Order: sequence, then structure tokens, then C-alpha cells
Amino acid sequence: MYRLNSGQLEVFLAHPGGPFNKNRDAGYWGIPKGQVEKAESYFEAAIREFTEETGIIPYGDFIPLSWIKQISGKTVYAWAFAGDWDAGQPIKSNTFEVEWPPRSGKLVSFPEIDKAAFFPVEAANKKIIPAQREFIERLQSHLAITRESGTS
Repeated sequence: MYRLNSGQLEVFLAHPGGPFNKNRDAGYWGIPKGQVEKAESYFEAAIREFTEETGIIPYGDFIPLSWIKQISGKTVYAWAFAGDWDAGQPIKSNTFEVEWPPRSGKLVSFPEIDKAAFFPVEAANKKIIPAQREFIERLQSHLAITRESGTS
């Protein structure tokens, strides 16, 4: 999701929840994403995962941003759409369980996403998982071409 704030591009990023990511910031934020389910397209999975992880329902014109391969080997497909979100509203994320503290035998639930925000491009490029910076570049290119051609 992206928005223009006083003519400046801002991108929506999410921070992964859980105890292992609690104190991690730069290079750990990313686009809401997840696994493709059986008989589901990449696009359908992207919409479903974005909604499940944020509580925000994507709508409007979607801009295909293709795919990237993260250092972990995971391939991520992305689409962008213009939207907004009130930072005063909590993120409504799925949860996952993990044994915490380690070797305690206690399963604790954590949100998949513990916080989200819009960032100007320069800040977003510092926050986002390095491999996902390509998505920001592709979005910037698409929006520049759209403005130059006078289309929306």
C-alpha cells in the first residue's frame, strides 16, 4: 500500500511480531506477505495475506511489482495499491504460537505483525528487508511513468 502525502510517496511497511524481532528495526520491516494456499493465485494470496496480517482490505487499481528472491531463498510476489490507514487504529493481525521463553514448555501467542506505519521512501529504504527495496524502486518507476503520461 502506498499514499502520496503532500506530493511525496510514502509506503506502508509492517514489522514482524514475536520475541525474536522485538528489538530489531532497520532491515526487518517489510510488506505484509505469506504463503500461497492450494488453488490460489499469487495475487489472491497477496490480497488475503495483506488483509489477514493488517485487518485492512485492499481495493482499487493494483500495480504489479513482479517478484524478488530474499536472501532466505523465499520468492515474494507483490502488488501495490493506493490506500490510507489511520495510525491511531490498531493493526488486526493473525497470531502464531511459539514456546516462550525457550525450553519453558509454555506456548505463547504473538501477532504476526506487531506494528505498521507509512514511511517516506528514504526512511522506508532503511527499514525494509534489503531484497524488498526493489519493490519500492519499481513502484517509484511506475508512478513516475504514470505521471509523465498523464494517466492514473
